[in-house]
Amino acid sequence: MTIRNDFLWGGATSANQYEGGYNLDGKGLSSMDIVPSGNTRSDIIQGYLNSFSIDNHLYYPTHKAVDFYHRYQEDIALFSEMGFKAYRLSISWTRIFPNGNAYFLRVSL
Repeated sequence: MTIRNDFLWGGATSANQYEGGYNLDGKGLSSMDIVPSGNTRSDIIQGYLNSFSIDNHLYYPTHKAVDFYHRYQEDIALFSEMGFKAYRLSISWTRIFPNGNAYFLRVSL
């Protein structure tokens, strides 16, 4: 199998893994923003333990992540240096609907 000459090599990122800036510019809290690292992480994600607030003594990976929020120009330049021509990113829904009060239209196909 050969790859066509017009094939676009690219990269992708996921908001909760890279975004950072968890509490900036009106962003609301997402479920992952209140899940700390450590021994209880898996139990919280699976719903065995409740975590509805942030404990300043714990580390929360999504709060800073790789800080794309502040370093996006540098990070996109790195994609370009690697020769990527396409980039797919995700944005946390809580940046778009900070209070979770989204209204969706029901569409019938």
